[in-house]
Amino acid sequence: MTRVVVNRRSQSEDIRLSMRVVEEAGTTAEQTLRTLSSSKEGLVENDALYRLKKFGKNEVTHEKPPTWYGQLLQSFNNPFVYILVGLAIVSYLTEDMKATIVLTLMVVISGVLRFVQEYRSTQAAEKLKALISTTATVTRRRSLESSGQKREIPIDQLVPGDIIHLAAGDMIPADVRLISAKDLFVSQAALTGEALPVEKYDAVKSGVGKETDLAQDQVSFLDCPTICFMGTNVISGTAVAIVVATGDRTYFGSLAKNIVGKRVLTSFEQGVNRVSWLLIGFMAVMVPIVFLINGITKGNWFDAFLFGISIAVGLTPEMLPMIVTANLAKGSVIMAKQKVVVKSLNAIQNFGAMDVLCTDKTGTLTLDKIILERHLDLHGNEGLETLEYGYLNSYYQTGLKNLLDTAVLEHVELKTKLRPAERYIKFDEIPFDFARRRMSVVVEELDNPSGNKHILICKGAVEEIFNICSHAKYGGVITRMNEFVRSDGMRVTQQLNAEGFRVIAVAYKEIPIPQDSIPNYGVKDECDLILVGYLAFLDPPKDSASEAIMALQEHGVNVKIITGDNDIVTRKICQEVGLEIDGILLGSQVEKMSDEQLADVVDTTTVFAKMSPIQKARIIRVLRTKGHTVGYMGDGINDAAALRDADVGISVDTAVDIAKESADIILLEKNLMVLERGVIEGRRTFGNILKYLNMTASSNFGNVFSVMGSSAVLPFLPMQPIQLLTQNLLYDISQITIPFDNVDRDFLRKPQKWNVPNIGRFMLFIGPVSSIFDYATFIVMWFVFGADTPEEMKLFNSGWFVVGLLSQTLIVHMIRTSRWPFLQSTASLPVLLLTAVIMVTGMAIPFTPLGTALGMVPLPLHYFGWLWAILGAYCLLTQAVKMWYIRIFGKWL
Repeated sequence: MTRVVVNRRSQSEDIRLSMRVVEEAGTTAEQTLRTLSSSKEGLVENDALYRLKKFGKNEVTHEKPPTWYGQLLQSFNNPFVYILVGLAIVSYLTEDMKATIVLTLMVVISGVLRFVQEYRSTQAAEKLKALISTTATVTRRRSLESSGQKREIPIDQLVPGDIIHLAAGDMIPADVRLISAKDLFVSQAALTGEALPVEKYDAVKSGVGKETDLAQDQVSFLDCPTICFMGTNVISGTAVAIVVATGDRTYFGSLAKNIVGKRVLTSFEQGVNRVSWLLIGFMAVMVPIVFLINGITKGNWFDAFLFGISIAVGLTPEMLPMIVTANLAKGSVIMAKQKVVVKSLNAIQNFGAMDVLCTDKTGTLTLDKIILERHLDLHGNEGLETLEYGYLNSYYQTGLKNLLDTAVLEHVELKTKLRPAERYIKFDEIPFDFARRRMSVVVEELDNPSGNKHILICKGAVEEIFNICSHAKYGGVITRMNEFVRSDGMRVTQQLNAEGFRVIAVAYKEIPIPQDSIPNYGVKDECDLILVGYLAFLDPPKDSASEAIMALQEHGVNVKIITGDNDIVTRKICQEVGLEIDGILLGSQVEKMSDEQLADVVDTTTVFAKMSPIQKARIIRVLRTKGHTVGYMGDGINDAAALRDADVGISVDTAVDIAKESADIILLEKNLMVLERGVIEGRRTFGNILKYLNMTASSNFGNVFSVMGSSAVLPFLPMQPIQLLTQNLLYDISQITIPFDNVDRDFLRKPQKWNVPNIGRFMLFIGPVSSIFDYATFIVMWFVFGADTPEEMKLFNSGWFVVGLLSQTLIVHMIRTSRWPFLQSTASLPVLLLTAVIMVTGMAIPFTPLGTALGMVPLPLHYFGWLWAILGAYCLLTQAVKMWYIRIFGKWL
């Protein structure tokens, strides 16, 4: 995920723009409604359209797609391009126009190709982002006379005065003033860095009814309890609020203007930079050496200077920016076809490098389709009363309806003739939150002769319900919740868990209705309940889960389950899908461990059960400190922290807002097979980048090594500067199709990470192999063809030009695979065609007017017999060195 840095210099000035919402903090909700010319029935549609035109879309300043001309200029912003431009300027000043033209051409080709790839990827990314929608629930009216109706609209369509509805999991879409709130807890970590949520409430409940000076206090206004800010998210509870400020007029928007454009480099970008400076450092050492050798041995310092420039060009991987961009862009498009939306191109490398995937079990290992299989009394027999109370609770709650609620409602409505909602009306509710792990509704029975009692119905985690029950309906009789009842209840639920069921408990209590006041129910009333029974749900394993886990493990990705569910159910599901369990840790055990103790067992633990959101994030951080590249897949509110802390945050398009915002990659299908295909594409993309780097590094070093030796003994330059530049240009063109190359299965089976030392080692060991055959070419040209005098220099230059270009082009095929090229591993058709064209072009140039202009002469016919003998021996020796290298260092690319 991209991290940002705030510019403090102008922050105080921008904050004043966001004081609009704070001005409403100390007024009553009715006053705020009047100020914004709105009502609890919502805005009229025509008024909303007018306000949208007046205030603009609800969008903060963000990284907008660059203009085409800005992106074109940025395509030339690279250290290697600067080097080439500098060399072109020097060549122009020394009146070497041929070198100037070739260098300019190389700069233009590199920059334009990079621009085309980045522009296409930007357009593709914008189309992909359009697939990810974020909406808000508003109340609006068709006319002044009509009543308000709830509807979902894109958050960018919100305007000041809109009435919005908030529930657990929602991201707050604008700066808002609360009108009503019920047990509302909001996480403001995005603005304050404080992990603990804060409670928010409306003015009536809090007793605030007078003007305050919060607007003048820039320190404490974020803690004002009656207002919520864009970018924060609802942890629990429900609320109705009126939008006060949108877009850049929000507090978040005022900060965003200072944040845009200041990004911390990702690990991928840092890796590219380290490689770039390795090659630049190598060039800074080798070019002066070549210059001095030629100047001293030939005595012509000007020619030596021009030759040094040519060597510098040869050592410059000017295609690196284009190759990297093309690979990432192509990868993102292919991954999109695999139903994987990449929000940041640089996340692709981390995706491929991932060696540990942490995921919840629900929806990944299972169908994410909860079915209510059993409704039981405390003895484990079918209990209709349990079903009735459970239905009332699910039917009347207005918070975050989860899959369990949906299963209860579907079961009652489709499989039974119960219609309890017709006999009860709702009076109040106590929403769900992750701390209590339960929720309650308060109802009143319509056909009740006494008519003087409310019924509080609570359902939730078994342990939590047990703790708030003082009695139980055991054997049809209400009895105290003694140890026998508790242990018998645990026995029934554990047996259900062992069979793969998820179990929640249902309890109730009757509360007399006070005659002199209107009751206001809250968490304090969830006590002294009567335990009724259990609802048992089944989330069947996916048919593809077993295949997906096997595929991920075969590709070096260790799957770990981090879940808030209990360990018994999780163990059962893991067994059914074939995920071998090495160890299980519970949240209560993790809480007692230090980071050092946790690090000792985290690798050998497969299942982390009963985990809180904070504990999930902690597991991710500890895994990363042990050198793992960690992916986390989550879609819930309690996954947001873990998504931020993972190397790759993975979510789905159906996730809650805060999860989608925290993720780097969005899956359009919640399926591990989709994820596995994305991992493979990430590795393929990174593999093609590594190919180019290793090809360039080894080939360049071999050329310099050859030039250094030949310059010391030959009475003339082994190749003219313009010839070197032309050779390098053709070689660069031959590598344009590398992003479209195949990657060996062996490479795809393991997570791949940046290994800068291996690139340097590769350069030192593989580069000199080509020099052996360069020297062989020198010997053949000197002794066989008699090119041993300055008068025969053109023949010598022509012979080495062809051998050098063909050997460099062949190295594309030798290095791209750890196997035998053409026999065991064949390049893709675009690579084969382009390298063949470049090789044919290289052999033909000495026979053309272009060759004459470059200072070359036609080569004798029998030269080509020597050419193929040299190239054949070169391929065989390179393959032998490759096999030795793999045996010694354990890897190739």
